[in-house]
Amino acid sequence: MFDLDEPRATALITGASSGIGAAFARTLARRGYDLVLVARREDRLRELANELQEGRDIHIEVLPADLGTHEGLGKVTDRITTGGITMVVNNAGFGASGEFTEIPIERQMQMIDVNVRAMTAVAHAALSSMKEKHRGAIINVASTVAFQPGPYMATYAATKAYILSFTESLHEEARQHGVAVTCLSPGPVHTEFQDIAGFDMEEWPAFMFEPVERVVSEALDAVRARRALVVPGVAPKAAMVGNRLVPRFVPRRLAALLFQPDDEKTA
Repeated sequence: MFDLDEPRATALITGASSGIGAAFARTLARRGYDLVLVARREDRLRELANELQEGRDIHIEVLPADLGTHEGLGKVTDRITTGGITMVVNNAGFGASGEFTEIPIERQMQMIDVNVRAMTAVAHAALSSMKEKHRGAIINVASTVAFQPGPYMATYAATKAYILSFTESLHEEARQHGVAVTCLSPGPVHTEFQDIAGFDMEEWPAFMFEPVERVVSEALDAVRARRALVVPGVAPKAAMVGNRLVPRFVPRRLAALLFQPDDEKTA
């Protein structure tokens, strides 16, 4: 069984160059983990690696890879299967907002490739390796949007619903092998993600946002407790429970009002 506090553990983090992925890297570096940092932007990865390496006796490997390509995904799964990885944080992903037919289909297929296809392949490589040793942990990063339909971000919401269902299923399969599999479903977090996805959250109340450091801390606590799912923060937990108590058309229509583009709201 994997112990979060065991010495010289090695964590591979996808999407490590910013946001939640970088926060995982900083937290695990402070805890003495060796790291394999994966993202498309090599310059950002090396900058982060230099920051984390300073004053610490840890090994940090930079692995630039585009998980939306066969070559990039193969580099990462090959690295996992070579051994030595005790934790995988499956964090890489991106979103896009707007009316379904207005978002280029190529962009949406890329989203499915990264958020679903690559996440699944990385989890397969990780669990295949970890179950032989009866130790390891996998964290798949979803979102609270996984619990409800997401008008005006339909493809993104569907990819996160996949991650939630997939991870809860994998959690049960992995238990017998001594591997912890946890789905992290955060609510809004102040990162670059919203800007890239085009989500306008400037007018959202501050209490809706959870500090990224707390998101990571709660995720690691959930792994330690062998929990299948963690939703950090009071407001996201309340929203998740509320979605389960009301008819499905209610959160669907509320989400449509919330995420409808401003030009359509005023038309």
